[in-house]
Amino acid sequence: MKNFITLMLCFTLSFISCQTKNDDSKNQLDVRNAKPIEVPLKDGMARAYFASGCFWCVEAIYESVKGVSEVINGYAGGYTKNPTYQSSNTGRTGHAEAVEVIYDPTVVSFSTLLDVYFGSQNVTQINGQGPDRGSQYRSIVFYQNETQKILIEQKKEAVAKLLKATVAAEVYPFQKFWKGEDYHQNYERLHPNNSYIRNVSIPRLRKFQQKFPHLLKPNH
Repeated sequence: MKNFITLMLCFTLSFISCQTKNDDSKNQLDVRNAKPIEVPLKDGMARAYFASGCFWCVEAIYESVKGVSEVINGYAGGYTKNPTYQSSNTGRTGHAEAVEVIYDPTVVSFSTLLDVYFGSQNVTQINGQGPDRGSQYRSIVFYQNETQKILIEQKKEAVAKLLKATVAAEVYPFQKFWKGEDYHQNYERLHPNNSYIRNVSIPRLRKFQQKFPHLLKPNH
């Protein structure tokens, strides 16, 4: 009898796990097939959204680019409301760590921001960047209209052709950006002696700066 109960319990748990995975896949598919939302200019400033690993690293990279006024860390690409650092790290919300890049389109174009994106990461790494692994660290480029989508796909294809490799970045319609917790904002600047910042974020930033010196703000 005990063996029968144990078998039934295992079957039930397996069924629930399978059902949950199916629901997650459907939710993620719905996100990818959604109609993009275009964010209007505010005081002449545009917004773009990217995910490519730890947002501490990505924030520092984009804040060094001419024409970028501010970068905000948060979460995007998922299907739950009000994601947190803890919940997104489970990989069960569908969200990735992402940044909102606020920029002056008369100084830096969306096309150039894409060059920064593809040129500042390991484009072939799936579900992660460097030591950070998991779907919450996957690479995603978000488009707000068809023009942006076409441009993203063209650049992604060009990078893949150049490297003769598959580019891992996913292409999603922008839906919603959830601002991250206050302690995640300006993290690299406020915590320069943090071991992760010293060993991962700063080397990644320096590598980008050496590659794109013409895009940097003065003193960067």
